[in-house]
Amino acid sequence: MMHKKKILLSLLLTLALVLSACSGGGTAPAAAPGGESDPEQTFHWRFAHEEFVGSIQDVYVHELAELITEMSGGRITFDIFPVGQIGDATQQAELLQVGGIEFAMVSPGNTGTIVPENQLFSLHFLFDEDLERTTQLMWESYALNTMLSDLYLERNIKVLSYWTYGPMNWTANIPLRTPDDFTGLRFRTMPSPMIVAAYAAYGANPTPLPFLEVYSALQLGMVDAQENPFGGIYEAKFHEVQNYLIESHSNMYFTTTATNPDFFNGLPADIQQIILDAIEIMHWRSLEIAMEDDLANRRRIEDSGLITFIQLTPEERAAFVPFAETAWDVYRDMVGQTGSDILDRLKEEIAAMR
Repeated sequence: MMHKKKILLSLLLTLALVLSACSGGGTAPAAAPGGESDPEQTFHWRFAHEEFVGSIQDVYVHELAELITEMSGGRITFDIFPVGQIGDATQQAELLQVGGIEFAMVSPGNTGTIVPENQLFSLHFLFDEDLERTTQLMWESYALNTMLSDLYLERNIKVLSYWTYGPMNWTANIPLRTPDDFTGLRFRTMPSPMIVAAYAAYGANPTPLPFLEVYSALQLGMVDAQENPFGGIYEAKFHEVQNYLIESHSNMYFTTTATNPDFFNGLPADIQQIILDAIEIMHWRSLEIAMEDDLANRRRIEDSGLITFIQLTPEERAAFVPFAETAWDVYRDMVGQTGSDILDRLKEEIAAMR
């Protein structure tokens, strides 16, 4: 615990140094919570995301920031921090919790130790593959936007929107068509207990690693395979150090747009509404970004000629389902009745949309 506090303090000091080199910085004092802001008042906030410049998160965050700036008449501006500038993804979430930054992308795969119940996003073969239906579910779901979001709030994170990039894919140095192909495979995962449980059920040796370490681990043979959407594979150049890309669609990559609740609740009502209106617009825009990004990056990887594509048939995908469902039981055991109730409600909502 003491070591973790020292790391967080170091990150806060790093953030202070970064901000001192930027123009502006800080947040203007707000009007009384619930009141209207002074028309002359300006705001300058910090927004961290989990990926590289040019990635899908980077595009989304910049578009959201520009939209909020436009909707506020230029009164709200942002400093945007890609992953690595002020810590890794988990450290950024911790900074958000303590108010070191105002906004962050907080993906469930990186925050399972903070909100264990969010690991339902990592359950294989749970969500609909259809991006439009899943985007609608993310916006309308009571299980997510009320039941799960309340648990985030207890950890001092306010979720503004749940959204998805699209399907996950595997890369490996051998073809992966059956669970037997995973036997003994050192498979890099995010630090999510459910992702670990799923690949263990297939017979792999799950190896959690930070995203920034994956390329070198694949290159040096420390791990044999990994999963990511096309954008993550292309941006991190994983296709350069792997032989096969398997379109498994075992899950979708989910993330959240989040803010610090104490910060948000202290904002004037009109400023809160600008943020919420922009978030709703960007929720549906995220579907367009995801589809455009998925198609473009698949084409870029294919055009490189560096990796062989494999598409799993419906029958091949179905063979993984009984193994994957054992991880659903692990989830229930880990999160207890509260998490089980969220999963049951979510399953009902998914079934109703199909």
